[in-house]
Amino acid sequence: MKLIQLYTNSFKGLSQESWMLALVMLINRAGSMVLPFLGVYMTAHLKFSIENTGIVLSFFGIGSVIGSWLGGFITDRIGEYKVQYLSLLLSVPLFCLIPLFKTEIGVAAIILIQSIVSDSFRPANSVAITKYAKPENITRAFSLNRMAVNLGFSIGPALGGILSAISYEFLFYSNAFAALSAGILYIIFFRKRNKLAKLKARKVSEVIEIKKENSPYRDGKFLIYCFLCMLFSICFFQLFSTLTIFYKDTAHLSQQKIGYLLGYSGFIVVLLEMGLVQVAEKYLNLARTMFLGTFICGLSYAMLGFDYSLITLVFSMTLLSVGEIWALPFMSTITALRSGKNNKGAYMGLNGISFSIAFIVTPYLGTLIAEKLGFTMLWIGTGIIATAIAVAFYFVVPWMIKDREDILD
Repeated sequence: MKLIQLYTNSFKGLSQESWMLALVMLINRAGSMVLPFLGVYMTAHLKFSIENTGIVLSFFGIGSVIGSWLGGFITDRIGEYKVQYLSLLLSVPLFCLIPLFKTEIGVAAIILIQSIVSDSFRPANSVAITKYAKPENITRAFSLNRMAVNLGFSIGPALGGILSAISYEFLFYSNAFAALSAGILYIIFFRKRNKLAKLKARKVSEVIEIKKENSPYRDGKFLIYCFLCMLFSICFFQLFSTLTIFYKDTAHLSQQKIGYLLGYSGFIVVLLEMGLVQVAEKYLNLARTMFLGTFICGLSYAMLGFDYSLITLVFSMTLLSVGEIWALPFMSTITALRSGKNNKGAYMGLNGISFSIAFIVTPYLGTLIAEKLGFTMLWIGTGIIATAIAVAFYFVVPWMIKDREDILD
């Protein structure tokens, strides 16, 4: 009964806007079947080499870097409302165009453009979460949003594995339909709320002089933190590139089983995230939470270097899901705590860039190491590096926000 009460309490106090942002994200991500299968699509369907596939996937990361910077820059100027709905609606035709490109250059180009447009959504969405959440509920609001992402991610890949066995084009068209649906719902719900929020902000600005705040690009402590986030992301985001290739080529899983395993990951996060976040907020501080989350993610990859039976693959995915619960939402919370009132978009954008750089590095570096040294060395090396990052987080996080010790203790 205590566990049930803890779980239900984790949802209390969240605003209607937080729930709607999560619903929009759920619809959008339910169609996100493309990314986990891009590597398989290019190697199995377009017959690209593993090395060229890694290079092409890196263009997704390049676009993500540009999109994160652009989204943060524009959000601080025109507001998160316009950036989000424009990103969602412009993504629709771009997803439909991807199947028309068959060469490495063509696929890289369209993925680059699509990634720029789609990833401009992320910093704007993060600003919206902080905007509509109560200060004491910021981490849980981010967690609710991530829970929606993972619920969609549990649906998308599972369905994607089935659809890709019939036709890969279904993946891209489904993604387009989901983005369109999410965009329409977002506009309907937030159009009036955005106008009211702008009027309220204008009245406040007439009474209170707005203080000019520093750029995150000149914040040395935050830059170090973002560098660690980037290193963590390089390790973690193998989930979307190298890991699926490993499942198919080394573990010899079918596309359907790969989809089910990825869907299982999303299901675990949906089931446990709010409760585990509540536990972390109650019994751990930010530094310990980041240490545990990062270390567990590294452990989940390292064990694949010793065995890849189905039971090991499931256990590894379970650990990876728990690790990300205690890492990713708290990264956003730490970023929100470090930022000011008028530069949240820039801070969220810079932190988003650290993740986006990982999308550039991870596919190429992961596939290169796998091809030259083998997957065993890749997974064990990932575990060692993640452990070092976990230790660094433990010391850097309190150093960066030492003026917020009330949050840490």
